[in-house]
Amino acid sequence: MIKKSILLTGTAGFIGSNFVPYFLEKYPEYNLINIDLLTYAGDLENLKECEVNPRYKFIKGDISNRELIEFIFEEYNIQGVIHFAAESHVDNSIKNPGIFIETNINGTYTLVDVAKNYWMNKPFEYKDNYKECRFHHISTDEVYGTLSEDPKDLFTETTPYAPNSPYSASKASSDMIIRSYNETYGLNTIITNCSNNYGPKQHDEKLIPTIIRKALNNESIPIYGDGKNIRDWLYVLDHCKGIDIVYHNGITANTYNIGGRNERTNLQIVDRICSILDEKVPSSKLNSYKELITFVEDRAGHDRRYAIDASKLENELSWKADENFDSGIIKTIDWYLGKYNDK
Repeated sequence: MIKKSILLTGTAGFIGSNFVPYFLEKYPEYNLINIDLLTYAGDLENLKECEVNPRYKFIKGDISNRELIEFIFEEYNIQGVIHFAAESHVDNSIKNPGIFIETNINGTYTLVDVAKNYWMNKPFEYKDNYKECRFHHISTDEVYGTLSEDPKDLFTETTPYAPNSPYSASKASSDMIIRSYNETYGLNTIITNCSNNYGPKQHDEKLIPTIIRKALNNESIPIYGDGKNIRDWLYVLDHCKGIDIVYHNGITANTYNIGGRNERTNLQIVDRICSILDEKVPSSKLNSYKELITFVEDRAGHDRRYAIDASKLENELSWKADENFDSGIIKTIDWYLGKYNDK
């Protein structure tokens, strides 16, 4: 069997490190080349189980480094890209937007431009051995801005972009770059926009790991503002399965939204996690971990509600989430209990 090399970017982070073992196991015909700069959100511990696999190769590097990206395409004969790499923490983008512009915009441009040059002779003409090559860009629902609190108001693939933070603005910009390479050059591109992911291997700074960690340490659990900001929560492995389906079967130039149909306020999230922890690992000092909930000043540009309509993906490509929030959150808590109890 002639193996095809797929370039994955940023997969030492949360979503990518769940995707790599799943993809390796499902597709023995693929070699996976992972480039990651290992900034604060990337951790090779997340990919320990893949290190011995001969079809997996890790390269530490910056996606904005054109020489390196060109070398990787030539050295490994790259025939597909799934682009996860992004600076993604909104609070960090408020404090230091420059790195978000560099990675999310310039990095995406470098990747897609090298792919176009390597796979194509000229606009709308692929080289003979590269006609099936595709560039899959992973994006976010935050590019759409915020929604009203009407449950019928959902993000669809045709919702106008209205990003409200430097992070979401940089992701919106990268989406537009990908779109332009399809329109201008005929590059086979596809975009997925996902809702909030949760599950194993998420960075400690994110909401759900923070709630679990703070509770176990009997520390205050900080909740922004009034805690009524609403997010649609998607179990990370369901997201990985959606990416897989879109990469292989999605229609070129299309966008597909991937959402969990699990809307929750931050207060509902913290309440549910504390209730589960009260049962699994009751505190010796508190009647309930809920006593640790503390409201803190809201962050700048904090969108009120996100919710995705995933009907297009469900109806056209037969994807559906396997986990609802109640099943997914128990799997997530069990994983973090293992992680934090090992420390």
